[in-house]
Order: sequence, then C-alpha cells, then structure tokens
Amino acid sequence: MMNARQHTTARCGPDLRPVTTAAVAASLLMLLLGLAHLALAARLTAGTAAQPLTPDVLQRLPLQMGIWDGVDVPLDDAIVRRTDTDALINRRYSRGGLESVSLYVGCGVRTRDMMVHRPEVCYIGAGWTRTDRNPREAPLPDGTTLPCTVFEFSRGALNTARLVVLHYYIVDGQYYRDLSDWQYRFWRIGYVGQVQIAVSADTMPVQDAVSIALEFGAHSAPQILGLFHDMKAP
Repeated sequence: MMNARQHTTARCGPDLRPVTTAAVAASLLMLLLGLAHLALAARLTAGTAAQPLTPDVLQRLPLQMGIWDGVDVPLDDAIVRRTDTDALINRRYSRGGLESVSLYVGCGVRTRDMMVHRPEVCYIGAGWTRTDRNPREAPLPDGTTLPCTVFEFSRGALNTARLVVLHYYIVDGQYYRDLSDWQYRFWRIGYVGQVQIAVSADTMPVQDAVSIALEFGAHSAPQILGLFHDMKAP
C-alpha cells in the first residue's frame, strides 16, 4: 500500500530532474563555447601594439645565401593587396644554374589576414590539386629543427605540372609548423611571419624537389628568423 509521497511520485510520472540538469549544463557549455569563439574571432581580427613594418625590413634578407643566388621577382599590385601583409618579399634563388626555388615571406600584425594565404587555400584556389601533405622537421645548423609542412600539388589534365611547397610560420621569434600551433595564443603581441618555399617538380622526381625545398628551408630559416628578432613592439 502506497504512502502519500509514493502516491504523488507515481501520479506525476518519472523524475525529470536529471534530464533538466543535463539540458542546463549543455546550454551553459554552448554559451561558453560561443563566447570563446567570439573572443577568438575578435583576437584574430584585431591588430597588436606593434607598428606596421615598412617593406625595406624584409629586403635586408641577403640575395646571396651560401651558394644560392637570389633575385627579386615583383608581384602584381593586385596580388600584393590580396595578401593583406604589411611587408613581403618574393624571390627566386638558384644554384648552379640548374636548381631553383621560389621564396615568399610575408608578415603582418593581424592573424586573420595570414590565415587566408596558406598553401592549402591559395594554391587550390589557383587551380592546383593537393596530392600530399606531410609534417617535416628540417635539421638546422645549430642542432635544432625547423618544424614545417611539405605540400605536394599537381595541375593539368594528366597532372603533368607538379609542385612542392614547404611552409611554416614565425611568431614572436619562434618557428611553428601549423596555424593550430599558435592561433590560440591570445597573449601574442608581435608579428606573424609566413614563409613559403616552392620547387617545381616538372623535370625531376617529386622526392628530389622535396629534398631541395628542405635543404633551402633549413639554410634560409635562421636568416629569416634574424629579421624578425629585430622587430619589437613599442
């Protein structure tokens, strides 16, 4: 025989308190995630306390780097505007007259602007198909390594055009392989540098082009990093 409390519970149906608690917790979680997303979006959009660079800063990178000889390759003004960078250089370095690489270095103070010009975005947008993507560690002269990503692209009806692109970032004097490694560093107050080294694999095996990109990347990285060491926020 039921007492009054048991009778009331049976009449009102199952206890919904756990369900209500879970729903409230889920709502709070969604709210926190939404606020975090808004904070991240604002941080990626905002600039920093650093003053925009003048183009001559990156021009200090030597045209002669060991056995590599460089020459500036001007970009179309429309392309330069689309990069949304404060300063950039675009060069071709060659050695022995047979092997060459294209070097692009851009820097800015707004993280969001640097995100758009990743190889997997801009090369695909230009009609290339990504065929491979591998994280790599290129040994540096000082015994450390350069964390980077090596992309492989192809283009053409028979994929006759092939391209290897080595890519990494420099943020506050440190190398970073990928955007996800540093985009949540809300306390960043310096510059973001982006480096791309492209090697055509039209006339050589892809692995040979990868080796050239890694070799030049390791050779040039310390000198590129040295440019950013001189950039200090006021």
